[in-house]
Amino acid sequence: MITFFCALILLIVGYLVYGRIVEKMFKPDDRETPAIAMADGVDYVEMKPAKIFLIQLLNIAGLGPIYGAILGALWGPTVFLWIVFGTIFAGAVHDYLSGMISERHGGASISEIVGIYLGPVMKQVMRVFSVVLLVLVGTVFATGPAGLLAMLTPSWMNGAVWLGIILTYYFLATLVPIDKLIGKVYPFFGICLIIMAVGVGAGIIIQGYTIPELTFENMHPDGSPIWPLMFITVACGAISGFHATQSPMMARCLPSEKYGRKIFYGAMVSEGVIALVWAAAGVAFYETTGGLQAALTQFGGQGGVVYDICQNLLGPVGAVLAMIGVIACPISSGDTAFRSARLTLADWFKVDQKNIKKRLGLTVPLLAIGALLSQIDFNIVWRYFSWSNQTLAMIALWAGAVYLHKNHCPHWFASVPATFMSAVSMTYILMAPEGFGAWIGTNIAYPVGIIFAAACFGLFIWKIRKNGQDTIASPAAAK
Repeated sequence: MITFFCALILLIVGYLVYGRIVEKMFKPDDRETPAIAMADGVDYVEMKPAKIFLIQLLNIAGLGPIYGAILGALWGPTVFLWIVFGTIFAGAVHDYLSGMISERHGGASISEIVGIYLGPVMKQVMRVFSVVLLVLVGTVFATGPAGLLAMLTPSWMNGAVWLGIILTYYFLATLVPIDKLIGKVYPFFGICLIIMAVGVGAGIIIQGYTIPELTFENMHPDGSPIWPLMFITVACGAISGFHATQSPMMARCLPSEKYGRKIFYGAMVSEGVIALVWAAAGVAFYETTGGLQAALTQFGGQGGVVYDICQNLLGPVGAVLAMIGVIACPISSGDTAFRSARLTLADWFKVDQKNIKKRLGLTVPLLAIGALLSQIDFNIVWRYFSWSNQTLAMIALWAGAVYLHKNHCPHWFASVPATFMSAVSMTYILMAPEGFGAWIGTNIAYPVGIIFAAACFGLFIWKIRKNGQDTIASPAAAK
């Protein structure tokens, strides 16, 4: 229990101290934000900071800090360390820089930001990479909830019917002004996500469950190595590249840059707290990591475990919150995924989104592709999502490091976590079953991953020393 409370305190202190250091380094000012300078009533819409925070939290969270943390708990309390330090020094910095750099470049999508700071080749790669990833996320987060809703409703309301309803909602959420649907629905579900985490955390403590203390022992029932599998599995509870696709949406709604720390850094720390609670619940409620693994098998995955924990700890109210969590939260990730895909394409092809016909021209094809993909079993492809997610985070952090250098700020805030994530990403794809794991063992994957990370850092240092203190890149440089 002491470890859990220490981890919780560290997350809060991290926001108050390190978050303020990052903010001071970035130097937010009183310049006119894109929400005001580029207001279009559709995507550039000024909103209240509290509402933006709740939207950002649900945008980046969804089921991520719940599902990832529960699987991460299979390694035991070691996962607490990654959630805490990953959140403070990597994930929150990643989200803050993604949002604030976008703010400085007119609300540009992450692919455009990468192009400005890492070059035109990386821009094209990121454009394709981002759109494909976002459509996959949107599609999977439509089919999953559709299947769950079909089990709870009369037989005529089957999965196909619910899929049609969800895709219709996605169409509206992608198309209409952000304050008309997402701005009204998201704050409610964001509050529900927080209440569920608080309720589960309080229930574990009040009802006397034992949260194990920190140990560096690998407690995974299957013996899966901590490095790098745990760092990929937890993802959203510590750092997630998906967040880099979401933060620019809120960058287009900020009334002032000075709210950036509370919204971008703060939402990620809040997600870290949610992940910490669910990781603790996973190892405490089922007593052992073996018990958690058995529950995952018995209840058919994390969704069943969430429902079991909430129902037992919180009763009927918990059951309702659990259903909101496993149904509404993934839908909330899916709709913003499609919206982000529209915005990425709009930035890519320079399509004005104030005109509804032009928005339709991008929205309809995206949803049509999503509908087609929903009919295909692409579980094998989806296995690459975790790796793709962390690779995107790696690229976004390197772009952030270049931005900091060009703006005469210490690049270490981004370059150190970028180096770490480079090692994680390369090591994972070399040793994972969905990568080259069938041919390459840890004796090769581990040193190659470290060498790759060192090479990335070395190339970065060489480039900034070679280029010197160049003039600060402008949005025009990406065109």
